Amino acid sequence: MSTLNTQANFHDSGSALRGDFEPGDAFYEALMDAHQGLNESQSHLLNARLILVLANHIGDLDVLKEAIQLARDHLGE
Repeated sequence: MSTLNTQANFHDSGSALRGDFEPGDAFYEALMDAHQGLNESQSHLLNARLILVLANHIGDLDVLKEAIQLARDHLGE
């Protein structure tokens, strides 16, 4: 059984790292770019579809449930 990795775990095999969070920053930028030009409804739909695609990639229900709980636990922070 897998466990949820909560440590920084971004990788970009196509470039050299210049800082610890650079691949994470690149992901955030790509995510924001994907939302460009979308209305609020389309943006929510994009997020939902992305979650399902990534959940399918993870494929471990226990890990997904742990991730859901972690996300809910930190809503008030």
